[in-house]
Amino acid sequence: MKKHLSLLFCLLLVGVCASPAASLAAARGTVYYIDALDGNDETGDGLSPETAWKTVPVTECTLQAGDSVLFRRGGTYPCTLTLRNSRGTEEAPIRITAYGEGDAPLLTTDAPTEVLRLFDCSYVTVCNLEITAPNGGGIWIDALTAPSENIALERLTIHHIQNRKMTARDNLSAGAAGARACVMVKGLPARSLYPVDGFTVKDCEMYDCGNGVSLWGAYDQSLGSPWGGDVFGDLAPVYNKNALIRDTYFHDMDAEAVIIGICDGALMTHCRVIDCCQGEGVDENGEVLYFTAAAWFWGSENSTIEYCEIAGQKNVGDGMTVDFDSWSNHCTYQYIYSHDNVRFMCNNAQNTRQVGNVVRYCLSVNDDRGRNKLAGGAGEENLLFYNNTIVGSQRFDLDNIYDSFFVNNIIVMRDGYRMNTDFHTYYRDGNVIAGNCCYNCFTDVQAGIKYNTVPGFSGDDETAPASFMLSKDSPLIGTGYKLALDDCTTDFFGNEIVSRNIGCYGGAGTDAPYARETLCVKLARFFRMLLDLLRNAFAGKK
Repeated sequence: MKKHLSLLFCLLLVGVCASPAASLAAARGTVYYIDALDGNDETGDGLSPETAWKTVPVTECTLQAGDSVLFRRGGTYPCTLTLRNSRGTEEAPIRITAYGEGDAPLLTTDAPTEVLRLFDCSYVTVCNLEITAPNGGGIWIDALTAPSENIALERLTIHHIQNRKMTARDNLSAGAAGARACVMVKGLPARSLYPVDGFTVKDCEMYDCGNGVSLWGAYDQSLGSPWGGDVFGDLAPVYNKNALIRDTYFHDMDAEAVIIGICDGALMTHCRVIDCCQGEGVDENGEVLYFTAAAWFWGSENSTIEYCEIAGQKNVGDGMTVDFDSWSNHCTYQYIYSHDNVRFMCNNAQNTRQVGNVVRYCLSVNDDRGRNKLAGGAGEENLLFYNNTIVGSQRFDLDNIYDSFFVNNIIVMRDGYRMNTDFHTYYRDGNVIAGNCCYNCFTDVQAGIKYNTVPGFSGDDETAPASFMLSKDSPLIGTGYKLALDDCTTDFFGNEIVSRNIGCYGGAGTDAPYARETLCVKLARFFRMLLDLLRNAFAGKK
């Protein structure tokens, strides 16, 4: 009987209709009900709540525009469902969601595969579900024979996805299960050159898993490999367009929350990324085995990560908030609250310079267990790094930038560390390094420091971002470098920018008192820094 129901389900889902009335119903879409509590696979036809199926009767099917598959709330549904060539429309999207009252339906599998696969699908919305896969992955979206577009994941809770310790990076080429991911879009290298455009994640929570959202476009493998020394642009990249990840909470992950790979116009906004990259990535001797970062770009263009909190990363090799990696150009981090990570920033330009990236109006607090590096690899060209406040940093290296701006930043170092640049970076490479405040550290003579003084923060609670506004009596109010390229109208705190300040605060100043350093305090701090610097140098930690 179950076999006959499966056949019936397939026939219904592909929309086999004969009469005009049936054709009208198909145009509106068919609703299929699955009820783990009271459904019946033997007698139900799945076409009403009263005649719902108990389980999903097939593992692969095709849905038509306007169709819906509804899971009753409060039930648990063992499920490994693949939708293939299921194409809704803007007016009649395909929906996989919940009905009834109670807790969200739980879709789960113990198999080493995904709970849900969407291959060559468009205008599909998956929402109001809970998904777990202790030995597999959550959702795999791919475009194998044609482009996919406008797939939306909304109000999903995805967790319990292989959150175990690893000794290497995850496999990004074998779907969500291979990557221990909540969501995999395509993969690297991709299995086709078709894009997934208009992909969205909204109002979701992802936790207790290996990875969150791993989002990839494609490149033409027949032309070579990015790791073989080729320039990525010569490999004919196929970008996913206009991806959106917003209002989503990522936490408690062994590896990475979001990778924006080979995308154009992607936006990650108003997300929290807490305690991801918990795998430290070292062997028993402390040697780095692999590198992970919480939310980063790879081979992407014109994409932005903004208004996010990123905290608690432990991966020793990376563990940073700002990461423009491997042929990422014209991408932006802005309005980021970064704290208690291994480091704030470490870029990795592969083989060729990256161009036009931006870091602005960010607040970094106690990202203090590794060296910050403005540009690694081949370097950054036309980098805009301005109006950031970085407190509690280890050594900060400004080298390897060209025709770039490093202006109006507050850098407060940990005791015994320094801010470094080299002769070429400051004098010969067209850079503007000016209007910065660097406090509590020794700096190179040419480091472009306007002030080496107490910034004048409004409070002393390092867990409260508002503490890092500036007192109206701070010397950093209104004395920043005039950067014509700045098109921001609000600062990190959401205030209208009314003054060209140094740091991520752009207001006229708060009423908090400004405490200047006395000469005795300044001398004591100088000698303490000198001793710590010598101690770190002898320990190989300079």
